Amino acid sequence: MTLFWIIYCAIIVFMVTTMWKIFAKAGEPGWACLIPIYNTCVWLKIAGKPMWWFFLLLIPFVGLIIAILAVIGLANKFGKGGGFAVGLIFLPIIFYPILAFGSAEYQQ
Repeated sequence: MTLFWIIYCAIIVFMVTTMWKIFAKAGEPGWACLIPIYNTCVWLKIAGKPMWWFFLLLIPFVGLIIAILAVIGLANKFGKGGGFAVGLIFLPIIFYPILAFGSAEYQQ
């Protein structure tokens, strides 16, 4: 059981580091990924989506569609295509680090 928690915490730290790097690459403060609600607003801004979409994210089922569209927008802003967006959705632990630590650059 202890091994599970060690691995779980390591994954969380790794993903926070990944999101911090993505925010920094987009010209936003990295610490913004640590603040609930604010990180979603910054994420939408990075993805090129309007801030009022935050309220749509709160609606069941609609929020899922909005989140998918925002992930597609995020991939596009980093010069990646739809296939990469599918990877971000279904294999985030692999594709977000590729986005963060790879050669992808944020395109305003």
